[in-house]
Amino acid sequence: MKRKRNDFQKIITRALRSENMIVGIDEVGRGPVAGPVAVCAVWYKAQDHKEIETYFEGMNDSKKVHVNKRRLFAKTAQELQDKGLINYTIQYGSAEKIDQEGISACLKSGIERSLKIAAKDGLVSTDYIFLDGSLRAPDTYYKQKTIIGGDGKVFAISLASVIAKVARDEIMEEYGITYPQYGFEQHKGYGTVAHIKAIKEHGACALHRKTWLTKYL
Repeated sequence: MKRKRNDFQKIITRALRSENMIVGIDEVGRGPVAGPVAVCAVWYKAQDHKEIETYFEGMNDSKKVHVNKRRLFAKTAQELQDKGLINYTIQYGSAEKIDQEGISACLKSGIERSLKIAAKDGLVSTDYIFLDGSLRAPDTYYKQKTIIGGDGKVFAISLASVIAKVARDEIMEEYGITYPQYGFEQHKGYGTVAHIKAIKEHGACALHRKTWLTKYL
């Protein structure tokens, strides 16, 4: 285990000392029974890493960052993208797509679409890609590294996690206005007691992942 940790740190160090691009990828919304899954990819030049980090003091896994700070980080990320210091994209897989193709296929598609966009910005196969959990990029990117708990260990993944979380939460809050009977603005589509009760009372809507509701209904 110690050797693996050292290898991981060596890869990070090598990436930060390179002239390559660094990409962080994470997903949000894998677990809810309603709403889309979101995949975010963030990329920037390794030489800009130290400067970029200074704008995000306290960056961590989105679940460990207070909602107000997440929103501030997301706003800052937008400002840095406007300045050309970083770039990012958020790709969604709808509830319908999740039902039709499965969550894994939607995540794979989201990653591929994200990297195609990054490629237009100069991303090449020799650049470093860091992904959280079980996510994986196409094999053509041979310097990729999947890291369990990466959203709390690698800055680029943490940033992707926060951006995706804020964006998806905002979408679910808007759906809360369209479908007030479900309380999406509160639980963001997760299978809470109140949410399942609302589904039993009102039935499922277009946002619900029908294949995910069988264990609740």
